[in-house]
Amino acid sequence: MDPTDLADDQTLILTRVFKAPRPLVFEAWTNPQRAGVWWGPAGFAIVSCEMDVRPGGAYHLRMRASDGTTHIKRGVYQAIVPPERLVFTWAWDDPDGPPGRETLVTVQFEDLGNETKLTLRQAPFESTASRDGNRGGWSGCFDRFAAYLAET
Repeated sequence: MDPTDLADDQTLILTRVFKAPRPLVFEAWTNPQRAGVWWGPAGFAIVSCEMDVRPGGAYHLRMRASDGTTHIKRGVYQAIVPPERLVFTWAWDDPDGPPGRETLVTVQFEDLGNETKLTLRQAPFESTASRDGNRGGWSGCFDRFAAYLAET
């Protein structure tokens, strides 16, 4: 684990450089047909991806794990500054129980010419274990995203 990824017990910060121009990277985060291909941890199949990308608009992602269980994440967009920044809430939605604790995700897209530096910040987490679980999920998701961009 890279210690720079962890700001504190309640905050996760991940940074990765992707080999694609910023407009494409931003669009892949805001277009449901594109996001529906990569937006999930390794080993998960995306079943549906709905996105209303505007302040106050919602997103809803349903995915299936390799063991057949379904997982749902949902949230509301707070701010959209194309192609620089996205801010949205994030929560797991368990159909058999109460919704998970909501966190706030901020994604910054920095133009590096034909590459894009992406910095994701998510907080507050209720526990270190929850933060670390999300770190693993996002890391796998970023691997899928890099592979998706390489094929685009």
